[in-house]
Amino acid sequence: MLLDAHHRPVKDLRISVTDRCNFRCTYCMPFAEYSAWIDRHELLTYEEIARVAAIFLELGADKIRLTGGEPLVRKNLEDLVAKLSALPGLRDLCLTTNGALLTEKAVALKAAGLKRLNVSLDSLDAEKFKRISQRGDLPRVLEGLKAAQRAGFERIKINAVIERGVNDDEILPLAEFARANGFAVRFIEFMDVGNSNDWTLQKVVPKKEMLERIAARYPLERVGREDGSAPAVDYRFADGAGDVGVIASVTEPFCGDCTRARLTADGKLVTCLFSRDGHDLKTMIRSGASDESLREFISALWRNRTDRYSEERLEAMNSAQGYEAKSHKKLEMIVLGG
Repeated sequence: MLLDAHHRPVKDLRISVTDRCNFRCTYCMPFAEYSAWIDRHELLTYEEIARVAAIFLELGADKIRLTGGEPLVRKNLEDLVAKLSALPGLRDLCLTTNGALLTEKAVALKAAGLKRLNVSLDSLDAEKFKRISQRGDLPRVLEGLKAAQRAGFERIKINAVIERGVNDDEILPLAEFARANGFAVRFIEFMDVGNSNDWTLQKVVPKKEMLERIAARYPLERVGREDGSAPAVDYRFADGAGDVGVIASVTEPFCGDCTRARLTADGKLVTCLFSRDGHDLKTMIRSGASDESLREFISALWRNRTDRYSEERLEAMNSAQGYEAKSHKKLEMIVLGG
């Protein structure tokens, strides 16, 4: 088994297929103007992505998540899904999307072998949704969710990033929406991913507070982390009407159980969501490197992995010096993927 310096195996590969997005969500792409887009010729091809994925599966990974940017803006994404779903050893194939293009793509994605969907939905109020996404149209996302259900996706999760003073008043409505419509919902503490979202601790709604707000109306029972290493801690409604989860990277970091590697759209291997940079696989691939050379390179990187950023952030937050997000330069979310 391939283990890193903290004895964590590699089990999950998150693949960003593009840095482009049809939204400009304030916690991810707050800048109105952006010029550092990846040139389309620099994107990994679907064949190159599938090759890297196959190597990760050989090294012990068994779950793949496709992300972006918005992955559905990349042409014919179902072709990549078909290539990945056919790989030996793959147990779970998931897509994270803002849902705006799901109505057009859900059937093709399901037919190609996609197992699960995570859909970002930060507000049920159309005006607030537009303010957060800066471009998004709530009815299109809601219709996309319905289309995904019609296509046969049975386990659809809603992801909501909660920011104090922005959408923390929608924790209970989102939980109720999920209960009523057969979705699971995952609330995410506002994180300092990238350098541009003006993160401060004052904007974070802690996991404990989120659960208290929900439990005051709907009693909850703790389930735990799926597979022991999932980012969300799950809770079921005591009346059996579904479940909720909270990803508490800020107040309850889970670095010790992190088994996730990330591949950027331009072929860089990243070992932490909060990394400063990545390790170039694309140059090796396009220079004729063998699978064995790639396998050795990836294995060496993982064995030397020491990342524990969220734990270090909490330690700094609790220290006399405190924590200043802007002093820690990181890859932007649109480059890295979720």
